[in-house]
Amino acid sequence: MAEITLVEAINLALSHELQRDESVVVLGQDVGRDGGVFRSTLGLVDKFGPERVIDTPLAEGMIAGMAIGMAVEGIRAVAEIQFSGFAYTCIDQILNHAGRMRYRTRGRMSCPMVLRTPCGGGIHAPEHHSESPEAMFAHTPGIRVVYPSSPKSAYGLLLAAIRDPDPVVFLEPTRLYRLFKEDVTDDGAALPLDTCFTLREGTDVTLVTWGGMVHETLQAADTLAEEGYAAEVLDVATLKPYDLETILASVQRTGRCVVVSEAPKTAGFASEIAAAVGEHGLLYLMAPVGRVTGYDSVMPLARLEKQYMPSAERIADAARLAIGWSG
Repeated sequence: MAEITLVEAINLALSHELQRDESVVVLGQDVGRDGGVFRSTLGLVDKFGPERVIDTPLAEGMIAGMAIGMAVEGIRAVAEIQFSGFAYTCIDQILNHAGRMRYRTRGRMSCPMVLRTPCGGGIHAPEHHSESPEAMFAHTPGIRVVYPSSPKSAYGLLLAAIRDPDPVVFLEPTRLYRLFKEDVTDDGAALPLDTCFTLREGTDVTLVTWGGMVHETLQAADTLAEEGYAAEVLDVATLKPYDLETILASVQRTGRCVVVSEAPKTAGFASEIAAAVGEHGLLYLMAPVGRVTGYDSVMPLARLEKQYMPSAERIADAARLAIGWSG
């Protein structure tokens, strides 16, 4: 067991799968000699060689297309897109080909590929480097969307994503890459996909979130605890398909729900969860479902980034509003 960062956990999982399964390859711009833009693939080319850790040109659509072609020929391709804002040029390949392969071939072929990309704001990056496109990918049929929130979950969920027989978009919270460390055992144990994780138990309000916002949501739960309120914190982890059963069971216990996301508010994934809780858990609710999100704006540059991102204070305020709701 070693205490490592999230980006080191990604590297560890990739190394484990490259060692365990000879059909696994890693590809993307700078993933070989440079070890990736955030060094998540550092040293892998020295261990496994340039035929399995493949440097590509700066052409994201081509990277996604190569991964799909490899996958349908039996190679488990793990493609890296340097920032999620550049993943938009992969949409044609992901939506029209990867997501439809099983359906189009009547189940004769699958597409076991992973598209990895750093995601979200908080690192004062320029435009196109801090996008939150999870709702767009989650809306794409045939695609599984996974979004870890810690070194442990990044290691276990990436193993599961690589072993999955169908395409996975694996979003990595950029600002958590080196924010904290956890003990991670390199034992090859995958975490379950399509499962929501309860990070903190509580009885007064359910806080539902994923990815980088897990950090601020846990901070808000600490603040609420000092005031005598017990917030239950759920990490959705897999956004498509997501574990609504666990969310509803929590809301049934607490009677209140606040969904937290740094993506723009309109038609975001927070809206999907809020609608589902309203549709299936209306009789559990003692207050309207709250949403704490980013704004319907491009992620601003460094000086305004903190005003855009949901803070622990905004999350705690929304939780207090739900707890104190009198109808």
